Amino acid sequence: MGMWIGRNRKARVTYGFDEIALMPGRVTINPNEVDTTFRLPRREAAPLELKIPILASAMDGVVDVRFAVAMSKLGGLAVLNLEGVQTRYKNPSEVLEKIVQADKNEITALLQKIYQEPVQPELIGARVRQIKDGGAVAAVSSIPQRAAEFGAIAQEAGADVFVVQSTVSTVQHISSQYKSLDLAKFCREMRIPVIVGNTVGYDVTFEIMSCGPAAVLVGVGPGAACTSRGVLGLGVPQVTATVDCAAARDAYFKKTSRFVPIITDGGMSKGGDVCKAFACGADAVMVGSAFAKAQEAPGRGYHWGMATPHANLPRGTRIRVGATGSLKQILFGPAEVDDGSQNLVGAITTCMGNVGARDLAEFQQTEIIIAPSIKTEGKLFQTVQNVGMGTR
Repeated sequence: MGMWIGRNRKARVTYGFDEIALMPGRVTINPNEVDTTFRLPRREAAPLELKIPILASAMDGVVDVRFAVAMSKLGGLAVLNLEGVQTRYKNPSEVLEKIVQADKNEITALLQKIYQEPVQPELIGARVRQIKDGGAVAAVSSIPQRAAEFGAIAQEAGADVFVVQSTVSTVQHISSQYKSLDLAKFCREMRIPVIVGNTVGYDVTFEIMSCGPAAVLVGVGPGAACTSRGVLGLGVPQVTATVDCAAARDAYFKKTSRFVPIITDGGMSKGGDVCKAFACGADAVMVGSAFAKAQEAPGRGYHWGMATPHANLPRGTRIRVGATGSLKQILFGPAEVDDGSQNLVGAITTCMGNVGARDLAEFQQTEIIIAPSIKTEGKLFQTVQNVGMGTR
């Protein structure tokens, strides 16, 4: 598999969302009659059911307590970053205002300074309880190095889901400077579902699933505010990454009879991208920049990656996405913009109807074609006028 890139060296050809399209089905279905339910397995209880298969990214410009409650009530799930401003500062609003107002030439240094403030363990429990008091499902995240400590606190406070997230997740992490997280032990000892990410490869995904997580996040570097691909040269386009990890999921299920969902994380700013992720095999998607545009988002129209404030090697940037509508509009419409960034659920159900998929499992069987001209064919006027599919 692959093409020659020089003497004795081959490279795989991979694909992103802009290079494929979905083939309409032989049978079509009323979009109002399709099932978009996502089920997150729980070891000691019935699966956690989400009416819509969409998670909001654990980013400070996207999720705070208010947003998490609103997202949960609309049928999705928002993940709160336990190493962000919400747990470092008792009153994060003042800090967020500084981030929003900072000049672009000063923002990286400011973020590095802001995130030097230590995480306050009591705020972890407080934020989880605030989400629960709002009648919402509480999902929180941390990096592997803090997972054991923060996971115990969050679980005790009533969290429903814990996410262990890093730029690249593996089962075998070698370090002589600190103790690596025993992923299998952590998943076994946590009473709540553990989602692990991020990964992009078949073999690594299979190994991670063997450790017992409830789901696996897929994607390295595709996020709108992430610069890992430029800083590190690291990543796999999301179409290929999702297909490969879905193959690992299916192989793991065939071997063990345990189904571990995959969640495509990042690289989707519009409804069409989300639909393509499902067709490629995703069981759910995690989205950041689209929700950063919500009026309820704490970033007030700005969005920045989790690795942006890294003290030594920042791998993200602050971007302005604007506040274009309410969270309900972004999820369910009515859309007031023409670029596909609102009514994401409507896009999913309409696409499912057009490909003839009654549920997400059938959606994953959609015929996919390689179509590099799919976004530009016949779209000259949209491109010239910067509207619709020509929006930059």
